[in-house]
Amino acid sequence: MPRPIQATIHTSALQHNLERVRQAVPDAKTWAVVKANAYGHGIERAFEGLRAADGFALLDLAEAERVRHLGWRGPILLLEGVFEPRDLELCSRLSLWHAVHCDEQIDMLAAHKTQVPHRVFLKLNSGMNRLGFTAQRYRSAWARLNALPQVDEISFMTHFSDADGARGVAHQMAAFNAATQDLPGERSVCNSAATLRFASDAQVRGDWVRAGIVLYGSAPDFPVHSADHWDVQPTMTLSSRIIGTQQLQAGDTVGYGSRFTAEGPLTIGVTACGYADGYPRHCDTGTPVLVDGVRTRLVGRVSMDMVTVDLTPVIAAGVDAGFGSEVTLWGRARNGTMLPIDEVAQAAGTVGYELMCALAPRVPVAVDGAA
Repeated sequence: MPRPIQATIHTSALQHNLERVRQAVPDAKTWAVVKANAYGHGIERAFEGLRAADGFALLDLAEAERVRHLGWRGPILLLEGVFEPRDLELCSRLSLWHAVHCDEQIDMLAAHKTQVPHRVFLKLNSGMNRLGFTAQRYRSAWARLNALPQVDEISFMTHFSDADGARGVAHQMAAFNAATQDLPGERSVCNSAATLRFASDAQVRGDWVRAGIVLYGSAPDFPVHSADHWDVQPTMTLSSRIIGTQQLQAGDTVGYGSRFTAEGPLTIGVTACGYADGYPRHCDTGTPVLVDGVRTRLVGRVSMDMVTVDLTPVIAAGVDAGFGSEVTLWGRARNGTMLPIDEVAQAAGTVGYELMCALAPRVPVAVDGAA
């Protein structure tokens, strides 16, 4: 049999999370963000759960082609726009909308020969200081675009740096409103955190929200709020099985570097999952894990192909844990117990996004329609 590790994508959890976004912004349209291969879920696997979205947003032209090949005929937005002039030819052929965030992209459009004008989203740098025109240059960029026959409708967008934190979005909304005042066109400003935290304000909500991590069951403002707080469900489960056990005595150590020392008798389970599968190497003793649906902890250092888990609390709970027992690294155990990916990410000093996107190609992936 193959090595007993598997990722499972939960289609109806994707559907639930998309509906949760719709409930938060009932009069706005929703972009389902599927960049980075749908946050590691796989565009083809995630599509069925997200096809009720109003549009798909991503970065890569090849990913846009994949969405079109799935039969999607609605809007697709390139969040970073085009990277070279010939990209505009594919935008024309695939009817892609695209962000414009720099003079070079306007120059490409001006030189582009097309019979069908492009729909563009003019991006403002409202304080993130990554992509976008500054407030001082935004309206002149709009004027250049508006004068081009290659451009049809111009929409407006920005990206929040602190929607998940105490600073919030007011300072960037003030900049955005000033820059776009009286300009005709749709607005898109909300990412996942802003959609959940601030989109009850119609001015913040805009015409389109860009739902990313919230669609995949992670709380965008964790640890202030959990996925349960926002009523979103995990869409990816990483599970494996115990492939061996060891009985430790006081003073015994576990794994490379002897990072863990047993203080007394301890049963550990060796699990077929390691950093070569995408599990974060920086997870240390105490990282939460489920064995047969019972919460326990990682002990010792994560290896390339294995982790070791403490079976003592599982056995104390009356579960006969041992060889072959189910281990849930994140997501949903078979008995329904949840281990939020955000908790595992926190133990690794990162965010749930990274864990999803880091799932290794060697891990088999299944699709499950159960919520």
